[in-house]
Amino acid sequence: MTQHQAIPMAAKGMDGVIKLALLAVGGQGGGVLTGWIEAVARANGYVCQATSVAGVAQRTGATVYYVEMAPAGAKVPVFSLMPAAGDVDIMITAEMMEAGRSIMRGFVTPDRTVLITSTHRALAVSEKMVPGDGIASSEEVMAAAEVAARRFIAADFDALAVAQGSVISASLFGALAGAEVLPFPREAFEAAIKSGGKGAAASLRAFAAGFAAAQGAVAEKPPEVAADTAPRGPAALLAQWQALTDRAGRMPAPVAEMASLGLRKVVEFQDLTYGAAYLGRVEAVLARDQAPFELARQAAKYIANAMAYDDVIRVADLKTRAGRAERIAAEMGAKAGNVVQLTEFLHPRAEEIVGLLPAGLGARLEASPTWMARLDRWFNKGRRLRTDSLRAYLMLYVLGGMKRRRLGSLRHRQEVAHLERWLAVALGYLPANYDLAVEVIRCRRLVKGYSDTHARGLSKFDRVLDGVALVAGRPDAADWARRLREAALKDEEGKALDGALATIRSFA
Repeated sequence: MTQHQAIPMAAKGMDGVIKLALLAVGGQGGGVLTGWIEAVARANGYVCQATSVAGVAQRTGATVYYVEMAPAGAKVPVFSLMPAAGDVDIMITAEMMEAGRSIMRGFVTPDRTVLITSTHRALAVSEKMVPGDGIASSEEVMAAAEVAARRFIAADFDALAVAQGSVISASLFGALAGAEVLPFPREAFEAAIKSGGKGAAASLRAFAAGFAAAQGAVAEKPPEVAADTAPRGPAALLAQWQALTDRAGRMPAPVAEMASLGLRKVVEFQDLTYGAAYLGRVEAVLARDQAPFELARQAAKYIANAMAYDDVIRVADLKTRAGRAERIAAEMGAKAGNVVQLTEFLHPRAEEIVGLLPAGLGARLEASPTWMARLDRWFNKGRRLRTDSLRAYLMLYVLGGMKRRRLGSLRHRQEVAHLERWLAVALGYLPANYDLAVEVIRCRRLVKGYSDTHARGLSKFDRVLDGVALVAGRPDAADWARRLREAALKDEEGKALDGALATIRSFA
């Protein structure tokens, strides 16, 4: 929690009006919070006006709520409909990047504005679309807020609210009261919540947590309960698992930790025999490595990712796992007796269908444009399955139970062939350029996801390796491989990668 400089109340504008703006996205209760602010103002002898302008959908912009208030008097004040740059007394943002946007739009000024923000993140679509790490820096926003605001109050108000069984609007309302920037006592704020009736008890608890955070009190953090991840099962299988973990543990320390994590991942994906195959691949790389074993350590990570690929079977399995419905209900805040309807969105391509088939049959169908067009016509349609219904749940459950048939499928044969080609290319560079071999191993990061996302990743991966081949003889080849990979991760369309490849072709 961050707080600077206690000030008894907000400075009023030249017209005597207190101006408060709020940025919130769907589900954060911005409308409820605005209603509470209106209620507390009117109950204490103020006249006020509230407006809102909806943001663009899909998290590219928040709804702007705006409240102006002034003491009731003989003269009726003239209120504005929207906030103006440099003319906001109190700025409340329900997410860290919204605080950054409020600063960029000029709503936060060092001579006037008290900025209250939650430090948690709700990722924008533009951040999720980046193939690599597209998450914007919260630290940069914090640093800008320290300079831009007259007073800055920040805490994870979302977590505070969730811990009390409420939503962020209640804890932000508490922070507004605790900041003492409005000329109303705490009791007046609480009375506004109580007048809402349903859910008031949880809202009041979240209000109190937000109030304490704004006042600088540090809430005691509940003790963390370690998750029980120990495997359970028949003694014979547990003995095999222990033998595999011991085998991974005998590797050099830099490799052993990563190999143990990778082993757990691939066994969960398929079975113990598959885990043994994973360790065999890692050991083959390790046999050609030497201290400090960076090549083998990276191989242990990315071989596991390659072997635990996302296919239809895995997606269906994850959607029907025990406890998933309960977890989603808890995240939605559903109470006992509430009915939670869960809809899965599926859009299978012909490639996913033939990938499920036995390798020989799938390959013949994939080679036939007629059959691929027919399968695409039959299956490539957006589908919505209500997995809270028995029929849809059983459909996905049967698909998720096809693990034993996976290793004979066309998709698995394709994944294994790609994995072996990738390792062969990387190890082919090893005698002449160790660093280049490591960078090629790391390029497997480009291949991830499902369906179209997976296809785009494979395309970028192949183009990067083609670019690496052009510079493989240069002393700075490893650096160029890293640049190509980072360019491929910058944007979904691959424009940055196109530019990097054009640069290489200009001198290679």
